[in-house]
Amino acid sequence: MVERVIVIKNRTGLHTRPAATLVKTAAAFKSDFYILKDTFEINGKSIIGVMTLAADQGSTLRLKFIGPDEEQAAQAVTELFERGFDEQL
Repeated sequence: MVERVIVIKNRTGLHTRPAATLVKTAAAFKSDFYILKDTFEINGKSIIGVMTLAADQGSTLRLKFIGPDEEQAAQAVTELFERGFDEQL
C-alpha cells in the first residue's frame, strides 16, 4: 500500500473537470485507489464518489493505492494534484 497526503491547489477545487481527469488517470492502473477526506473514504475511480467529496481549494486529502502498480499510480495521481490539474492556480 502506498499513501500520499495532498492539498488541493487549484482555485475551483475538485470540480467536474479535474474529477473526471482524476478518475480517467486512476482507471489506467490496476491498483485500487481510495481518497480519504475528513471521515469519508471513497473509491477514487468513481466519478460520483469523487464529486461527493466536495473538496475545495485548500482541502487536505489522503490518497491510498493498493495493487501491483501502486507506485506508478501514486506518482501519476499525485502529479495531477501538484500541477493543480493544469488549471490557473
